[in-house]
Amino acid sequence: MKDLGKTKLYLGLQIEHCTDGIFIHQSVYTERVLKRFYMDKAHPLSIPMVVQSLEVNKDLFQPPEEDEKLLDPEIPYLNEIGALMYLANATRHGIAFSVNILARYISSPTWRL
Repeated sequence: MKDLGKTKLYLGLQIEHCTDGIFIHQSVYTERVLKRFYMDKAHPLSIPMVVQSLEVNKDLFQPPEEDEKLLDPEIPYLNEIGALMYLANATRHGIAFSVNILARYISSPTWRL
């Protein structure tokens, strides 16, 4: 058996040992996810979800209509949601609500803007 010192990385979680405790984060994983799905050049917001009107006909998250075009199968929507779910469950709890809303339409994502 060999002592490798303090843990620095465990299951994708980065662990930093400070004088007053331990700091756990996933900055490398987050950057990798953003680059993988071409979101690394996106503009960050202080809230993780755009606030929209509560009118039903303007709801971006309503079920798809009959004439609405679905995303192509080569667009990795399911993979994106899965990567964001892992982040939301592990360290980024603030994005959990937004990821939940997006995951509701995983079976039929659309090109809705």
